[in-house]
Amino acid sequence: MEKKRVVVGMSGGVDSSVAAYLLKEQGYDVIGVTMQIWQDEPQMVLEENGGCCGLSAVDDARRVAAQLDIPYYVMNFKKEFKENVIDYFVQEYVNGRTPNPCIACNRYVKWESLLKRSMEIGADYIATGHYAQVEKLSNGRYAIRHSATKMKDQTYALYNLTQEQLARTLMPVGAYSKDEIRGIAEKIHLQVAGKPDSQDICFVPDGDYAAFIEKEFGGEIKPGNFVTSDGVVLGQHKGITHYTVGQRKGLGLALGHPAFVLEIRPGTNEVVIGTNEESMTHEVRANQLNFMAQESIDTEQRVFAKIRYNHRGAWCTVKRTGEDEILCVFDEAQRAVTPGQALVLYDGDYVLGGGTIK
Repeated sequence: MEKKRVVVGMSGGVDSSVAAYLLKEQGYDVIGVTMQIWQDEPQMVLEENGGCCGLSAVDDARRVAAQLDIPYYVMNFKKEFKENVIDYFVQEYVNGRTPNPCIACNRYVKWESLLKRSMEIGADYIATGHYAQVEKLSNGRYAIRHSATKMKDQTYALYNLTQEQLARTLMPVGAYSKDEIRGIAEKIHLQVAGKPDSQDICFVPDGDYAAFIEKEFGGEIKPGNFVTSDGVVLGQHKGITHYTVGQRKGLGLALGHPAFVLEIRPGTNEVVIGTNEESMTHEVRANQLNFMAQESIDTEQRVFAKIRYNHRGAWCTVKRTGEDEILCVFDEAQRAVTPGQALVLYDGDYVLGGGTIK
């Protein structure tokens, strides 16, 4: 029987490296691929950045592939990354929203583009080092399931993968804890066994989002007014791309009480400021929906939901309010619901679906 061929997206980190090893051990015909997506920065910056797109990622992944004795290629996805991730990231901030570029990258680059190119070279599957699991349910649909360890779970950032993509996806790392993965890497003497995890957004290595956005946007991001929800001017802000809903630090306001960003109004170039109590809400609306474990939401349904990556999650009732809109009413008020972030719904261990917060 001919071996099934799988293309493993190798970032040069320990997770994707061990994913390649595990799949080879399971009898797959494994090919390693690094997606080159960000290549205009100086080599020094890329080396420091590492992450999933630095030059050091290519060097580390190539060494691992040689050690595992698997073919290895670097594929250029610069165009796809620019259009689907960077341009989206910049435009969302300019529009007063807070995007999650990792979710866009997963959907349109790591899956859509890599899968298409992998199919062209005869692959049956693609695989990544994500801490999540793919399962085919009894209803015939594919869904993402929590990883074996809640300490490291990346299901939130994968909620918008399609059924076609999930049917051709393997995530072998999801059955292990991070410590177990590092243990496997040490056991087989991988040089990346102790490599730290990449942090933050890979294409803004210095963390200065506002400067990056201004450079990419090409237009001036003008200062404007901090205002209360009823229009009282409190001071001047540096430009709306410097702020996100829920932000408390770095506002430069002395009001005698903690101040939070409640809303960003690009139309009037205003940043609305208020109290922690004012930042709380029970209701969250989302559109740009994608469903996994079931085809849609037809009637009111009890679900567990997350409103940001590091949110612990909370119980809510979700219902469909339009062809491409859902409303979640949380049992307890949630702080800093942020337009542009993802609302991800869970049914037990499985991702039910999700959308973009309006």
